[in-house]
Amino acid sequence: MFSRVLVANRGEIAVRIIRALHELGVEAVAVYSTADADSLHVHLADEAVCIGPPSAGESYLRIANVIAAAETTRCQAVHPGYGFLSENPAFAEACEETGFVFIGPSADVMRRMGDKAEAKRELMAANVPLVPGTDAVNSFVGVQAGAKELGYPLLLKAAAGGGGKGMRFVDDPAELENAYSTASTEAEAAFGDGALYLERAVVPARHVEVQVLCDSFGGVLTLGERECSIQRRHQKLIEESPSPATTPELRREMESAAERACGVIGYTNAGTFEFLLSSDGGFYFMELNARLQVEHPVSELVTGIDIVREQIRIAAGEPLELTGRAPRSGHAIELRVNAEDPARDFVPTPGRLVRFRPPLGPGIRVDTFAEEGMEIPPYYDSLLAKIIVHDANRSAAIARALRALGELEIEGVTTTVPVIREILDSEEFRSGDYSTSFIAEAAGRLPALAGG
Repeated sequence: MFSRVLVANRGEIAVRIIRALHELGVEAVAVYSTADADSLHVHLADEAVCIGPPSAGESYLRIANVIAAAETTRCQAVHPGYGFLSENPAFAEACEETGFVFIGPSADVMRRMGDKAEAKRELMAANVPLVPGTDAVNSFVGVQAGAKELGYPLLLKAAAGGGGKGMRFVDDPAELENAYSTASTEAEAAFGDGALYLERAVVPARHVEVQVLCDSFGGVLTLGERECSIQRRHQKLIEESPSPATTPELRREMESAAERACGVIGYTNAGTFEFLLSSDGGFYFMELNARLQVEHPVSELVTGIDIVREQIRIAAGEPLELTGRAPRSGHAIELRVNAEDPARDFVPTPGRLVRFRPPLGPGIRVDTFAEEGMEIPPYYDSLLAKIIVHDANRSAAIARALRALGELEIEGVTTTVPVIREILDSEEFRSGDYSTSFIAEAAGRLPALAGG
């Protein structure tokens, strides 16, 4: 096992990783920008290094600064968390070349899976169902040709990354050129690559993903599926496990597909296979997130497996204690509390957090870096906290989630809490009959989205 690990991130995920390291008896080194000098992850770490000014491009995304921090503090490994450099193969290579263990998949696997066309080719070899689509294209002429081949509706997606950046839904040929221009520009700004690929749109669809852990000895453990269809701007807001849309047979098929893919790809560490689930029960591979996911706690609560600790153990060369399909019990729901205004299309709302009182009680977990009096900076992701609940079944978990929201006290900034409460209480969510278009379709019925 390592003796000292650098945590190359900030916010709640940095806090989460530091706690896991301490539970394993490993010292944690934090990095921080000047905007985060008083952040909780800095105080919890055994040592902390300032790596630059507030801008992420001058701090958390600066590979040389992060590597230098690991060198000066004599770390053995680096955990990237999620976001920032977590799926950057150049960062994984830089870690390896300077003698640090990168706690995640290899740079080669990361690069191949980051190439959406290559990822689909390899998944096809693993006999995993794919949504019909095209290879990456760099011109509107190429997009036109792809649209003619696939038909409408379709999705334009960034070839070099995900997270909703560079993605546009198109159901009318007259909208194609404008959608291409904006999506390509957005992809270039986010990933330094404006190439796009086209995918036939599965409508209505659900976003369901399978969590995996893979060791370096060929062992694979699947931890069931997560339902991630409640989204705004293609980014998740509520996740749950198991999905109310899957059957035992479908769940087994999806986990088997993910396990086959891990073998073909040569995957190690934690990863997530994202699928689209059609209304007829078919499932189609979308992408592989070669990192830890924001929503990993719901899988932890239904399986009892600490995914972050397993990531560290795998990177240290230890085998998985359990392979195959992880046993699971009960139902878990994660609520993302973001500093955003739902009534203004979820625009970020940085500012001073005057009051923060998290909920307590049975079956409630809160992953956060929030503290009363802290200044929420405008430079980074707006996530303040994740409230994760677990209970014996879905209806009990929903009731527990509503109780937790009722106890949560936040003052000083506008958050997503009101709209989350309304979604949990909606007929669609309670019945489990919803899709990725839920928020768009419910905009006129949920008061929080209308400023009511």
